[in-house]
Amino acid sequence: MNVVLWVAQIILAGACLYSGYRKTLVFKRQKNAQRILSEAGCIAMPDELAAAIALLEIAGALILLVPVDLWAPNVLLRLGAAAIAVLAIISSIYRARLQEHTTPNAVMFLLAVLVILGRWPR
Repeated sequence: MNVVLWVAQIILAGACLYSGYRKTLVFKRQKNAQRILSEAGCIAMPDELAAAIALLEIAGALILLVPVDLWAPNVLLRLGAAAIAVLAIISSIYRARLQEHTTPNAVMFLLAVLVILGRWPR
């Protein structure tokens, strides 16, 4: 079970790192796309919110990858996975309002829940 949890953590962290990296470094292209969506009557995301989400995704991914036990065993890891799960829910609602696919967010949410439940002390 430990191997399955580490694989889930690595996949989840990789997806979050990629997403956060895209949000921070491809900022100009995203800003242009948001302007086009805004003109079409869709919901636009403020720049500050996109940056905050990107930093939270990167921080959550690093928490999942680095095995640090500052508190009781795996508390920080479960908090990072919970933050990613909440981000996946919020992102899923945002994408549903834009009439886009929410499947990747659902998979991220399920992986985060798997990590939370798998790392829960028995």
